[in-house]
Amino acid sequence: MSLGQESTPNRVADRAVGLKPSRVGSLTGVQIVAVGSSVPAQPIRNEDLANLGYDADWILQRTGILERRHAPASIATSDLAVEAAVQCLSRAEVPPEEVDLVIVGTYTPDYLLPSTACLVQDRLGVTAPAMDLQAACASFVYALVTGIHFVAGGCHKRVLVIGADCNSRVVDPKDVQTYPLFGDAAGAVLLAPGSRDQGLLAYALGADGSGADLLYRKIGGTRYPFGPEASQNGSFYLKMEGRPVFKWAVRLQSQTIAEVLRVARVGLEEIDLFVFHQANMRIIQSAVESLRIDPGKVFNNVDRYGNTSSASIPLALDEAIQQGRIKRGDLLLLSGFGAGLAWGTVLLRW
Repeated sequence: MSLGQESTPNRVADRAVGLKPSRVGSLTGVQIVAVGSSVPAQPIRNEDLANLGYDADWILQRTGILERRHAPASIATSDLAVEAAVQCLSRAEVPPEEVDLVIVGTYTPDYLLPSTACLVQDRLGVTAPAMDLQAACASFVYALVTGIHFVAGGCHKRVLVIGADCNSRVVDPKDVQTYPLFGDAAGAVLLAPGSRDQGLLAYALGADGSGADLLYRKIGGTRYPFGPEASQNGSFYLKMEGRPVFKWAVRLQSQTIAEVLRVARVGLEEIDLFVFHQANMRIIQSAVESLRIDPGKVFNNVDRYGNTSSASIPLALDEAIQQGRIKRGDLLLLSGFGAGLAWGTVLLRW
């Protein structure tokens, strides 16, 4: 069913989405030098949403989220991205002029054009190619794999990969099942050549466009351009069919994790830290239970930030590093998924 066709909500919500195979590979010799992140200052607690008709206890029980951050009107996606990048480069002790490629994963760019990456590049004072990559909540993993390929190929030595989204601008405050899930943030990593055993021991990327109508924004592209009535009927906002997306995400993570472990010939018990896309605590817990993962090896911050889309994984990585939970030589499993439907899981030697 294409997005260009009208569909009945019941038919969409009850539809089961199959799992298509991923493209699996490995790529080593690349390291993450440093990580940085940025979140808006003011937390929005579940209790703060009461004036919009939300039940704070329901949000916590269904999602595990206690609060999220919403950027004020003066802050856009590029602002969060720049702040995360500045922090990352400072920690790496690498000046902006040494960055030779900028990749920004986002589905909420400042403008439809130019790219947010070009805005970030200019503000950082970087002289390098810059591009956006859009795979919704899987954008950071896609961008990370892309950046690692550029470094491993020998053409680039300092690649800045950023995941950033201002979700609060595109989620309908009247959508009681979706609005509480999302928050705004940015995270950045700097890639550089590393030792032979560093980098991607295995990765799995995939997409299934048959599920495109389960999570989408209808208005704003060439099929349905912006018009005077677009914002009035709510079509500008993100739409999500939670039930089938939830079921798909749980099954997907089990499949892709098995794929990367098989390719890398690594046992589940050998992984030091798991960082899943922070979409919903119930999805994370389902994956942990089905795979029998040690909960002590799983990093979570969805309770404090909600689903920050492209920023989700790098934000979690930054917090894990600051808490001393990641050290050189550790084996990390990162897994992201989202609209498209698109997904990416990587097994990374830090």
